[in-house]
Amino acid sequence: MRRLSLLLGLGLLTGCAGGHPGKYVVFFTQNSTQLDAPAQMVITQAAQRAVSTHARVRVEGYAAASHDLSADELLAIDRAKIVARQLAVDGVDASRISQQPRGPLNNENGALASRRVEIEVGGR
Repeated sequence: MRRLSLLLGLGLLTGCAGGHPGKYVVFFTQNSTQLDAPAQMVITQAAQRAVSTHARVRVEGYAAASHDLSADELLAIDRAKIVARQLAVDGVDASRISQQPRGPLNNENGALASRRVEIEVGGR
């Protein structure tokens, strides 16, 4: 049941990004920087859009708040770096990619929303 709730939550959060053209969301498991298959697909889609439009890309890493703020900040930084690196591997010119850690967060979407990286293609 918990897994079903998690999957439904992921679907809802990913759906929010769908309303913003050029915005992509990559989710991570707790305390992880590993890219799974769905994350790879999202990054590939973002990279394809960035390459085809020659757009700048902003990568924002988040991490859930815990008792160790420095570890949370490092996790957010690492997540953003890993996604940015994969975007470059997928063909995005590294000079067009900016990174910004945004964690840790305590928000209404909870820890799940904080375990993400947002990719904005053609953004600010």
